[in-house]
Amino acid sequence: MSDINQLLDEFHQIAADPAGAVARWKKETGKGAVGILPVYAPEEMVHATGFLPVGIWGGHVEISEARAFLPAFACSIMQSIMEFAIKGVYDDLTAVLISSPCDTLKCFGQKWKGKCPAIQFVQPQNRVLDAANVFLAEEYRVVRAKLESVTGVVITDEALENSIHIYNANRAEMRRFTILARKHPELISPAARHDVIKSRYFMEKSAHTKKVRELNDLLSQQPDKVWPGKKVVLTGITAEPTEMLNMFAKAGFAVVADDLAHESRQFSHDVPEGGSPLYRLAKWWTTLESCSLATDRHKRRIDTLMDTIYSTAADGVIVCMMKFCDPEEFDYPIIFKRLQAAHIPVLYLEIDQAADSFEQIRTKIQSFTEML
Repeated sequence: MSDINQLLDEFHQIAADPAGAVARWKKETGKGAVGILPVYAPEEMVHATGFLPVGIWGGHVEISEARAFLPAFACSIMQSIMEFAIKGVYDDLTAVLISSPCDTLKCFGQKWKGKCPAIQFVQPQNRVLDAANVFLAEEYRVVRAKLESVTGVVITDEALENSIHIYNANRAEMRRFTILARKHPELISPAARHDVIKSRYFMEKSAHTKKVRELNDLLSQQPDKVWPGKKVVLTGITAEPTEMLNMFAKAGFAVVADDLAHESRQFSHDVPEGGSPLYRLAKWWTTLESCSLATDRHKRRIDTLMDTIYSTAADGVIVCMMKFCDPEEFDYPIIFKRLQAAHIPVLYLEIDQAADSFEQIRTKIQSFTEML
C-alpha cells in the first residue's frame, strides 16, 4: 500500500508541475521541449528528435488579453492556452504542434502569440478513403521537415519506428491501468486516476511506461473488494479541475472508465503495422473511433459508450461538457436520448477553466448522488 501511495504521489507531482518536468528534461538531456496542443498530434515525431513532447491543455487562469484574439465563444481550453501564450508561459518551448479538428483550432496557428514557432497541420475528416491516409502522411512529411528545421535533428525512419514502438507500449500499459483502476477504486481515486493519465503528457514515454507498469503490477497483487459507492463513466473533452474530481470522491463515485479526449481516447488503440512510419501514424487518426472531433456519420461513439457502461456495470454517466465546444455539444443530444431510453442516469457538467467557484457543480453532484 505504501508503495502504491508513493507512486501515486509521484504521478501527482509530475502532473501538477509541467514547467518542472521541462526544466528537468533540459538539464538531463540538454534538449528542449515541443508543445502538443489539443487534440491529437504525431507526438512520435517529436520523440524521435530526442526533444520532450509536452501536452498543452490550458489550465485555470483569468481570461483578459486572449479575448483580443479569440471570439468570446471560443472554448475554454483555447482561451486559456492563448492567455498563457500571451503571458509567456510557453516561451521556453522550441515549437508547438497544432492540429485543426475544430473551427477554433483551424485558425489558432495564425493567431499564436507565443515566442516559439507554431507548426500547424490538417487531419482529414473524410477518413474512410485511403486517400485520407496518403494526404495525412504528406502533411506529416511537412511537419517532419519543420521539426527538423527548428530542432536541428534529422528524423530518420528508424528513429520514428522506435518511437512508434515506445508509444504503442505506453498505450498498452495505460489500457491495462484503466482496467486495474476500475477494479481498485478504493486505492485509485478519481483524482489519482487522472494524475496517472495526465502525467504521460510531461514524461518521456518509456519512462512513464516503466512507472505505470510498476503501479500496475502492485495493483494486480491487491485483492478485489466490493465498492460500496456508485460507479460512473466520464465522457467529454477533459475532466478538470481537480476540485471537481475530489467532489466525485466525496460523493462516493468511482470512475470506472472514461471517454475523454484528454484521457483514454489518446491511447484507445495503437499505431497499426504496415506501411511507412508516416503512413502508419496517419492510419492512427483514420482508425480513431468514438471521438466527436473525428467525423463519423454513424455516430458510433454512443454505441461504444453504451458498451463501456454495460461492461463496467456503471450506475451512471457524467458528461464533462467543455464550455463552447461545438463538436461535443452536437453529440450530446444523441448521447442523452440514448441514455434516457436505456434508463441510465446522466449528469451534465459544464467545464470552464476560468471558473473560480465550483458551488454549482457541487450542487449538481449532490443532486445526482441523491438520484442514484
